[in-house]
Amino acid sequence: MTEADRIKYLRIALVVVGLIFLFGIWPLTILWPSGWSWHSGGRSEYLEMILGIYATLGVFLMIASRDPMAHRSLIWFTVWSSIVHGVIMSIQSVANLEHIGHLWGDVLALIAVAAVLAILTPRQTAAMQSRSGA
Repeated sequence: MTEADRIKYLRIALVVVGLIFLFGIWPLTILWPSGWSWHSGGRSEYLEMILGIYATLGVFLMIASRDPMAHRSLIWFTVWSSIVHGVIMSIQSVANLEHIGHLWGDVLALIAVAAVLAILTPRQTAAMQSRSGA
């Protein structure tokens, strides 16, 4: 895959992930609570905070889709924070079997987001070469 193709697909992935972060997580907590909602049974301030953080990140990922190379640090933050968040949640899911459904829900989704963005994001040297036309 050429760098131009990677950037084209990265732009699409950033919009898709951004829209999911902005609009998709909340419905998933309702439709599949055992895979997406860590605290059920009434109002959860924790869930509201997480939704706010991910919605904000979603907006910024969509902005980054316009010029991904200018926003590499945000993309790599999304990759690494998704990995860290996913690893912590997977440990918590295994340690407390009440939350085992999260391994197939939000944990898997975060690892998939990290993998897709990491694969599609050109490394700095490649990005510099593509910008300079080398």
